Amino acid sequence: MRHQKPTRPAAKKTARTAAPKQPTSPRQSAPPHDQNFVAPQKPVRLNRAIADAGVASRRKADEFIRQGVVKVNGQVVTELGTKVEIDDMVTVHGEPITRYKHLTYIVLNKPKDVIATSSDEKGRATVFDIVRLKTRLFTVGRLDRNTTGVLLLTNDGDLANMLMHPRYGIVRVYKAVLDKPLRQDHARQIANGIDLDDGPTQPCQVTIDPSDRTNVMLSIREGRNREVRRIFEHFEYDVKRLDRKEYAGITTRGLARGEYRHLTRDEVFELQRQVKLAE
Repeated sequence: MRHQKPTRPAAKKTARTAAPKQPTSPRQSAPPHDQNFVAPQKPVRLNRAIADAGVASRRKADEFIRQGVVKVNGQVVTELGTKVEIDDMVTVHGEPITRYKHLTYIVLNKPKDVIATSSDEKGRATVFDIVRLKTRLFTVGRLDRNTTGVLLLTNDGDLANMLMHPRYGIVRVYKAVLDKPLRQDHARQIANGIDLDDGPTQPCQVTIDPSDRTNVMLSIREGRNREVRRIFEHFEYDVKRLDRKEYAGITTRGLARGEYRHLTRDEVFELQRQVKLAE
């Protein structure tokens, strides 16, 4: 005869489950535990708080404020310069927003013929047709339509702006395929800096493939519009293909064209370290 296991006594309710519900507070509650949730450490403008919550752009948030559909702690606010603290309750159209921003960091291996903007007046495909997330993201710098490779996307505006600022000298590495071999004297001039229409370029690193001098690696610390293409055009070279291999140490290793991934915690920390946001 099979013996039945003894029945365990019912577990006692813990203090947590037995505790009475607390009254609803107009203040913000803490977010779920997540390493990517960041709370503002100082008062911020109301339109930024709304934008950070992913409700709308700052410009659209200003429209909401003017229309009188934004309240702070139950009071309608129509002054655009209003600042709010982390524990202020903000609602838009009666719906509360979270003051905790979930930060997202992505690297995309951008394909050719894809636009690095949120929309295109000609109806062409954009990077946001590939990276389809509910979170409102923007690109860290731009790549023109025909340039492929590393493109960072984030909703961390402070970090993005610093990564793009020339002050921090963030390294961008490009591989260019030229229509003819790069002359050594031209490579030397490029490395030392040349004069373009918008001013002189900074010194950079130029590496020529000894087996095929049309293949050139260029490591620069600026981010001017079409800078690499204009550098070569200055010496009458046509750039047949241009691929960004690296941005601030982030590469597309393991990603096929059109694929993307979220950055690791260590990668984000390293980006912050490069712009002095972390030690």
